[in-house]
Amino acid sequence: MSFQQVFRPLLVCSALFAATQLATAQTKVAVINLQKALFDTAEIIKANTDMQATLGPRQAQGKKLQEDLAAIAQKLQGDPGKLTPQAEFDLNAEGKRKQVELTRINEDLQADAEKMRTEVLTRSTDKMQAVVKKLAEEKGYDLVLAVDTQMAVFFKPAMDITGEATAAYDKAYPVLPAAPPAKK
Repeated sequence: MSFQQVFRPLLVCSALFAATQLATAQTKVAVINLQKALFDTAEIIKANTDMQATLGPRQAQGKKLQEDLAAIAQKLQGDPGKLTPQAEFDLNAEGKRKQVELTRINEDLQADAEKMRTEVLTRSTDKMQAVVKKLAEEKGYDLVLAVDTQMAVFFKPAMDITGEATAAYDKAYPVLPAAPPAKK
């Protein structure tokens, strides 16, 4: 066996090892808390405010029904014998009707809130992923890890681009000020 036959594979392996070490040393990694970055955007904050404004009247209606049900229960549990059988029957019927109405309102509220939340988060998540990709390309990051998925065990705080991603998102997708309410 010649020296060249032994030395050539050793040289190739050494070169590959050195190249791997150089490539690893030059990798730029960043971390982001995607949930925080997304929820801190002006778009999500506005969407939450809009959702509260939209659903608020029905929430108030549900709260009023709960108060009415509590008042009916208190009347029914008050002094026995104060109510006539017909008055007691009427209060029970009114309580059942209000309970059905409250259940319907709560189910509708939950379904509407879930639908609104899903629509906004789906749209915003897609936009945030594009913003993070662009930010990573601009800053030369080779890898961006999402820390909110609990995949990163350690990172230097300087690597966290959560705030930058939120600012870039708000810049790329500015929220227009709300129009003043129409006068009646």
